[in-house]
This record gives sequence, C-alpha cells and structure tokens, in this order.
Amino acid sequence: SPTVVDGAVYVGSFARHLFALDAATGEEMWRFPVGGLLRASPAVVEGRVFFDADDNWFYAVDQASGTQLWAHSLGPGGQQSSPAVFEDTVFFGAFDGFLYSLDTRTGRRNWRTHLGGGVLSSPVVAGEAVYAGSADGAIYALNRHTGRELWRAQTRDVVFSSPAVSDETLFVGSDDGGLYALAVDSGLQRWRFQAAGPIFSSPGLGGDTLYVGSHDGHLYALVQRTGRELWRAAIGAVLASPAITASLVYVGSSDGNLYALNRETGAVAWRHRVGAGIRVWSSPAVVDGWIYFGAHDGAVYTLGPVRSDSL
Repeated sequence: SPTVVDGAVYVGSFARHLFALDAATGEEMWRFPVGGLLRASPAVVEGRVFFDADDNWFYAVDQASGTQLWAHSLGPGGQQSSPAVFEDTVFFGAFDGFLYSLDTRTGRRNWRTHLGGGVLSSPVVAGEAVYAGSADGAIYALNRHTGRELWRAQTRDVVFSSPAVSDETLFVGSDDGGLYALAVDSGLQRWRFQAAGPIFSSPGLGGDTLYVGSHDGHLYALVQRTGRELWRAAIGAVLASPAITASLVYVGSSDGNLYALNRETGAVAWRHRVGAGIRVWSSPAVVDGWIYFGAHDGAVYTLGPVRSDSL
C-alpha cells in the first residue's frame, strides 16, 4: 500500500524495489533495490523511510535520495509487517514470530519478543504499550520500552489484521471471522462481532463508527461502542484497510474495483474499475483530495481530485 508524504508516493512492489514517485506526475524519483518481495507499507518519518522485504532485512533509507542509512538483519523467516514509528523507535513484526524494537537512528535492536507465531499484523503504539496480533491466534500487548508481555487475548484462528485503538479500546480482526473489541489495559473483551468469513482487513475508525472488511464479500460499518451493525456493503472480498473521509469510505476489493461508499448508508457513490481479475488489496491513501492505491497488475493509481474532506 502506498505511503504519501511531502508530495511523494513511497511504495514497494514484487519487482524487488522500493519506489519513490512524484505524487503529482507519477514520475520516478528514485528506486531502492532489495533481495526479496516488498509486501508491506513503508513508514516515512523525519526524512527517513523505514520498510522491510522478505529477504530477511529491515531497511532505513534517506527520504530525499533513497540512499541506505542502515539495515538490520533478522535471520530466516523475516517477512515482516508494516512498521510503526514512535519517537525514536521503530516497531515491526516478522514471520519468525518476533516483534522487534529498533533504534531509528542506528538500527540497533532494543529488544525482540516472541509472540508464539508469525507476525504479519502491523503493530500499533498507544501510551506505554505496543499491540500486535500473531499467527498463534492471539493479540498481544507489550511494554514498548522493554518488550515485556502485559497481556494476551486469544481468538480461534490466526490474527493477521492490524489493530486500531480508540477510547481505551483495541479493535482487531481474526481469521475466525471475529472483530474483537478489547480493553487496552487488560485485554478483556468488550464485544465481538462475527462476520461470515475471515477478517484480514484492518479496521478503520471514523467518528463513532468502525469500518472493516471480510473475505465474506462485505464491508461492514459497526457502532464502535457496542459492535452493533449499521450496514454492510456487498462489494467482494476485502483484505485491505479502508480510508475514511467526512462523507465517504474508500476501499479496494478482490473484484477489481476501488469503491467509494457513503459513510452513513454504505451505498456506492462511485467505483473505479481497474480490471477483471485484478485484485485491489492495497489500502488507499487520500491526500489533498487525491486517492492513491496499488493493484495486483503492478501499477500505482491516482484518482481525483475529489473533495478534500478527510478527517
């Protein structure tokens, strides 16, 4: 999924490069080669781009030039989640089962904690904790300074969905079809919503509403406080996270479309057809009225301008 910062689009590809593109023209600014596929979104913070590849390395490169600043070796099984940067620390998970904490300036490892299974769930930092899901079916809360486990909450299948936090509640999906709402301080379940298929999609938060997709062919809108369903939109299997503005929800689908849905009703405002058999599993980014997303045809798309009403 593309990351759009300072007039540039940063995106990885199965072509084994991280690309920096001009956000206005799509012209390539630079590319950085790696030894494996890039499956996750990069993080761009304070002039540095942090990202990973399934070549078992985690990279930091200069935002302007694409010059490598450092690289951290993970060893076998190092396919990773998208990183989260908080202050001078970058957190990410790997399929070797560890959640890592590295110093953003040097790449030195602060700690790593094994979560019982491969970690494709991208971590989220809130307060003094970092949260992530694991292929062992649990959601973990760790002390962000030490990596010590604070609590874990078990689901009935793997957790590849990335969590979101709002109002002292953590929201995360599981391949058991459940969308879980957990207390951030204890992991106790506040409510659970059951879809008819796995939830790989990471939930999006907008006002008092939670938006999440499922393999069952729907995007759901739920009341954040209770998990009550407000509406569902039948748009095909949704694996990516939605982008939410004041009036619309943007989300890609396995049916080859990017959809814009009315936030209040779920009605399709419009859709952009990429092509039959071309899955849109990239999460869209909405910046200054323009929509950026990738697709399985190897292209990055820009649509717009649309009304710039993002929250």
